[in-house]
Amino acid sequence: MDIPFLLLLTISVAALIGFLLLRKTANSLPPGPSFLSSNLLLLTNSLSELGPILKNLKSKYGPLITLSIGFRPSIFVADHSLAHTLLIQKGAIFSDRPRTLVVRNISSAAYGPTWRLLRRNLAAEVLHPSRVKSYSWARKWVLQILIGRLTPAAEAAGVIEVVDHFRYAMFCLLVFMCFGEKFDDHRVEEIAAVQRRLLLLVGSGRFNVLGIFPRLGKVLFRNRWKELMQIRDDQERVLIPLIKSRIEKANSDEIVAYVDTLINLHLPEVEATAGNGGKLTDKEMVSMCDEFLNAGTDTTSTALQWIMANLVKHPDIQSKLYDEIVTVVGPPPPTPAAEEPESVISEDDVQKMPYLKAVVLEGLRRHPPGHFVLPHRVGKEVEVEGYKIPAGATINFLVAEMGWDPKVWDDPMEFKPERFLMNDDGDVINGGFDVSGSKGIKMMPFGAGRRICPGSDLALLHLEYFVANLIWFFRWSADDDYGVDLSEKAEFTIVMKYPLHARIFSRAEKTI
Repeated sequence: MDIPFLLLLTISVAALIGFLLLRKTANSLPPGPSFLSSNLLLLTNSLSELGPILKNLKSKYGPLITLSIGFRPSIFVADHSLAHTLLIQKGAIFSDRPRTLVVRNISSAAYGPTWRLLRRNLAAEVLHPSRVKSYSWARKWVLQILIGRLTPAAEAAGVIEVVDHFRYAMFCLLVFMCFGEKFDDHRVEEIAAVQRRLLLLVGSGRFNVLGIFPRLGKVLFRNRWKELMQIRDDQERVLIPLIKSRIEKANSDEIVAYVDTLINLHLPEVEATAGNGGKLTDKEMVSMCDEFLNAGTDTTSTALQWIMANLVKHPDIQSKLYDEIVTVVGPPPPTPAAEEPESVISEDDVQKMPYLKAVVLEGLRRHPPGHFVLPHRVGKEVEVEGYKIPAGATINFLVAEMGWDPKVWDDPMEFKPERFLMNDDGDVINGGFDVSGSKGIKMMPFGAGRRICPGSDLALLHLEYFVANLIWFFRWSADDDYGVDLSEKAEFTIVMKYPLHARIFSRAEKTI
C-alpha cells in the first residue's frame, strides 16, 4: 500500500470520525460551512490568513460562525458585545486553551494553577511598574542603537527600509530583559535567526495539521514533525547555554532578568516534570524564553512600522504630533541620541503627551498586529445567543473586524488619532481609552479578559517611547519611488506587504 493512499485513507477516516462526533451537536451550534469545507480552509490557510474569508462568512452567517475543524467545533466571534459577554462576564468558562502540541509557556497553559503561577511570576517580577522603570536605561541604550543604525543607512542610500532596524532594536531590548546581558551583534543575530525561522513557519500554517491532529500528525506528517523538532533543537542549542550562563551569574548584579525569575519557580505537583522537583527543566525554560522574546519583539516592531508608515503617509498628523512633543520637551538637540545618550525624551515626558497616545492607539486599532487572539477553549457547555457551545469547543475573536466596525467607529478605515481624544459626545477623554475592554469592548488588540496579554502596558510604553523619539529627532517623508502602500501580508503577525521605505531629515536642520 503506497504512502499517498495510506495518507488519504487515514485523513478520510479521521474526517469521518470527526463528522460523526460533531453531528450530534451540529444543529445546536452557530451556523457555518460544512465539515469538509471547514477543514480545507484551515489546512490551506494559516489562522492569520483567514480574516478576509471569515469577513465574507460573517456577511452570510452572522457574528457567530462555526468551522468544524478536526474533532471539535471552532467558533469565531465577530461582535463587540458578544466578545465582552464571553471574555469579561463569563471569563472563567472561556479562559482555557485548546489541547495541542505540548509546550510549557503562559500562552498555551491550561486555565489552572500552573497558568496562574507562570503569569503571576511574569506580572510581579518583570512587568511590575517598578521593574519596568528599572529597565529605562536599557530602552535608552536601544534607542541609541536604533538611531545609530538609521542615520548611516539614510546617509548611504538616501532612503531606508526601516522594518529590519525596528525589529533588531526591539529584539536587542527583549534579549537583554530576558537574559540580563548585552550581547554583540553576532550573538543577537544568531538568537534572532532561530526565533524568526520558527515564527515564519508557524505563521505560514505549515504546522497547522500537527495541531489539529496531534497524535496522527506525528505519524502521517513525519517530515513536518522532524522539521519542527529540528527547529526546536536549534533553539535549544542557542538558548540553553545563555540560560545556564545566567543561572551561574544569579544574584551577581542588580539587574533582574526574566531567566532569574524562572530559576526557583516550583510548578504544582500535578504539572511538574518527573524527577525535577517541580522546577522548570532547561527545555521548559527555552519555551518560556521563546514566548517572552517573540511576544515582545515581533508584535511591537510590526505595530511600530504601521504607526510610522501612517505618520509618513499623513504629514499633517506627523506635524501635529511633533508640535505636541516640542511643547512638552522643547526642540531636539543638535547632537543625535546615538552620540549624546542623555538627549532623549524620557518616559515621564511621554506620559504628558495625549496626542502621542492617540496616535499609538489609532495605529493599533487600524493595524492590529494580530487579526485574531490566541484560541480559547470552552470549559463547560454554555448557551450563547440561543446556541449551545459544547465543552472543548474552540473560541476565537475577529480582532481586526471589531476595530473596523462602522457601527462603532466613524470612517473606520481612515487613520484619525483624534477619535481617541474625544468621546461619543465630543467631550475630551480625561481618563484615557480603556484598551483592556473591561467596561466594554470597542477594539481588543491585546485580547481581553483573563487571558489578555500581560505585557500590554509594556508594549504601549515601548511604542509611545520610540515613536516620540523618532519623530522628535527626525522628520519622516515618503520616497517618490516607493510611496506608502498599506497593503497587508500575513506572516506570524499581519505585516506590511510592501515594507516602509522613507527618507529621514534631522530636525536640527542637518539633512540626512
